[in-house]
Amino acid sequence: QVQLVESGGGTVQVGDSLRLSCVASGRALSARTMGWFRQAPGKERQFVAAIVFSDGSTYYEDSVKGRFTISGDSAKKPVYLDVSSLNAEDTAVYYCATSYYSGSLYRVNEYHYWGQGTQVTVSS
Repeated sequence: QVQLVESGGGTVQVGDSLRLSCVASGRALSARTMGWFRQAPGKERQFVAAIVFSDGSTYYEDSVKGRFTISGDSAKKPVYLDVSSLNAEDTAVYYCATSYYSGSLYRVNEYHYWGQGTQVTVSS
């Protein structure tokens, strides 16, 4: 059984910070890349960040560069997404996902397993 569980979401004010966590189990433990995506109401799921465990390479969507940081050593440990300087456009459900591929994986179909998501709401 594969399971990814996200946590750490909540309702915050503009400019606040949060730490999102993702814990994997089952076959997801052998993932080579973990990514974070987000989906706002009425919009498609959007890539946010990814980390490749073999060399620690990280990748970010342009709008979050400098504000979000993904970290983690392997899928066998929690992977974090530190989000700061939040604004209303960051409001979304945030999902973690794992892939057996390595690299800058930006597309939803490059990931094999998904969590159920954690809601982040930024209010002004």
